[in-house]
Amino acid sequence: MGQVCLILGGARSGKSRRALQLAEECVASARIFIATAEARDDEMSARIAAHQKERGAEWQTIEEPIALAQAIGTISENFSSRQSDASDNPAAERGLIVVDCLTLWLSNLMHAGVDIDQATADVIAAMKASSNEFILISNEVGLGLVPETPLGRDFRDAQGRLNQAIAAAADVVEFVAAGLPLRLKP
Repeated sequence: MGQVCLILGGARSGKSRRALQLAEECVASARIFIATAEARDDEMSARIAAHQKERGAEWQTIEEPIALAQAIGTISENFSSRQSDASDNPAAERGLIVVDCLTLWLSNLMHAGVDIDQATADVIAAMKASSNEFILISNEVGLGLVPETPLGRDFRDAQGRLNQAIAAAADVVEFVAAGLPLRLKP
């Protein structure tokens, strides 16, 4: 298993920028960005375009709002076949996969009625089966007021459980506030 890094923070805290900084430090033969957002309106389309511009052309983008584990598995299989072809230098064929973001992925799962605990376990298993490096981005939504609706409370609770599960599986966990990273793990 390659290294897994989880970047947590609030909205507009600098999580994505921090993930790109860490990505620049990673030696990888390919940089793959799995986007979980869907452009359902003009504002979200503009956000997605801004993120794509910030990443640059060296990134391959895969849009996958729900089947995250399957996307990770497919990417990892592609790299495994490259590694067996380049057995003299397997590290040269290690990829970097950035997932942005787990919060939107969770929202998509809830909207689709998918079993969140199983989907989370599947993502962790897919990462463990991979030799690629991972940077996952997620919002910390439990620092504010208690949501007034049952759906809001269910989402907050599910996000907390998701973040805990991914953090437990991660090698590195950082919290970003005001653009400043704070290392939580190790």
